[in-house]
Amino acid sequence: MVKEKAAPKNDKGFEESLWDSANRLRGSVESSEYKHVVLSLIFLKFVSDKFEERRAELLAEGKEKYTDMVEFYTMKNIFYLPETSRWSHIQQHAKQDDIAIKIDSALAAVEKSNASLKGALPDNYFSRIGLDGSKLSALIDAINNIDTVVDKEEDVVGRVYEYFLGKFAASEGKLGGEFYTPKCVVNLIAEMIEPYKGKIYDPCCGSGGMFVQSLKFVQSHHGNTKDISVYGQEYTATTYKLAKMNLAVRGLSANLGEVPADSFFKDQHPDLKADYIMANPPFNMKDWRAVSELVHDSRWSGYETPPTGNANYAWILHMVSKLSEHGVAGFVLANGSMSTNTSGEGTIRQKLVENDLVDCMIALPGQLFYTTQIPVCLWFLSKSKKTDSERGYRNREGETLFIDARKMGSMISRTQKELLLEDIATIAATYHAWRSEEGSYRARAGSAGVPPALHVEDAGETPALPGYKDVAGYCKSATLEEMRKHDFVLTPGRYVGAADLEDDGIPFETKMTEMSQALYGQMEESVRLDEVIRKNLEGLGYVK
Repeated sequence: MVKEKAAPKNDKGFEESLWDSANRLRGSVESSEYKHVVLSLIFLKFVSDKFEERRAELLAEGKEKYTDMVEFYTMKNIFYLPETSRWSHIQQHAKQDDIAIKIDSALAAVEKSNASLKGALPDNYFSRIGLDGSKLSALIDAINNIDTVVDKEEDVVGRVYEYFLGKFAASEGKLGGEFYTPKCVVNLIAEMIEPYKGKIYDPCCGSGGMFVQSLKFVQSHHGNTKDISVYGQEYTATTYKLAKMNLAVRGLSANLGEVPADSFFKDQHPDLKADYIMANPPFNMKDWRAVSELVHDSRWSGYETPPTGNANYAWILHMVSKLSEHGVAGFVLANGSMSTNTSGEGTIRQKLVENDLVDCMIALPGQLFYTTQIPVCLWFLSKSKKTDSERGYRNREGETLFIDARKMGSMISRTQKELLLEDIATIAATYHAWRSEEGSYRARAGSAGVPPALHVEDAGETPALPGYKDVAGYCKSATLEEMRKHDFVLTPGRYVGAADLEDDGIPFETKMTEMSQALYGQMEESVRLDEVIRKNLEGLGYVK
């Protein structure tokens, strides 16, 4: 759980400055439309810079005759760009009246020349959007300031892309949440399930944020990104394109299906068994199927058929069906999913617990999401809670960890809260200490999952975390019998109890005497004030 490399102080200012410039040029275009304009141009700038860098390498090596051969770019995981698709061509013609047409043509040519980008880029979007030509030209100039290859250690364009996704999500409010999950929530899920190697799946992948964080996790732990393979699906066509562009910017190849499609009715990965599942399904999705549809679907085998009025448990069972023999899943759901008994949901939850799939439940604070101000929760499912010698995990069969993190996080705006790195560190360390043999889970240098007291900068030997202990008001390891006593309600607050009050060292009798004297004094003052008010009223002629 290595902490991300800290960004230089001026980088955030650069991102904000670029956003401010781009947003001023939006004019009357809706944010939901404008994001495709901006993000497509950032993407085009990125792939062009990478192309030109590779082309310069070939020229320097005396391989001029290979500079227009596609395979000499794809072998380095770089997209080949025809001349009219290169950023230099776009910038050269930025002041012309037909620049929108030229951008559309450039994007179409990029997609045609690179099979992996099929269906990823906007189709004739710039010609249709109606953005004023002078504003589009100015936007090109603003984006031209992103130097995507100045520092190979810094994912500049990826950070800019991610920053813009978040800003667009915030400006679109509820609709923005359809394609964006707050970075801190995604980060926490990754720190919990640790997707080192294997197949990663997201059945409702939005703009691909879960995959990006998985990539960052592997890189920060000095792993090999070739050890992970990515599978996903997205229903909304425009969001599907955002995801493909987002992953391409990161150099991450993924199988998102041939087309955007509904995971319930057109599962494009029917035989997939994933090692890791990370997801943020739509909250409380209604009417996701007709009463007679998918009633006997194999994904519900052994469980009740999920009700038509809410898709929460359909998403859960869909993900359970996709887990490999030792697979783990971490996903976001509305708080109601932990306690509902509507239309058989309680029965499904009971079977999930009795089948020993529920590994950890986390109650999150409110105001983390752009879509809703209500608090949400994280579910973590595991196909195997047995001893894992490779990870140093102990046997936790028949147990579930409950964490109440509702008091964590800090306000970053009037309406928005964010989990800090320290919060993510504490939660993840609690979980891994619970899963591990006492003292065997070792803190990693620079780890985001290490509490401040254990944080070490040295990359050498690092301390082992202490063994797990229940903490009143925060965490509790509950048995199947305890969950049965609570009718299989999985709300952490039911299990962790109230936090212990700190003893201030003042004897009870002393406290009681002081409080009593204070109360008597307030009562005497109340009588005095009543008399003053009565006399004032009498003076005004209001006599009882």
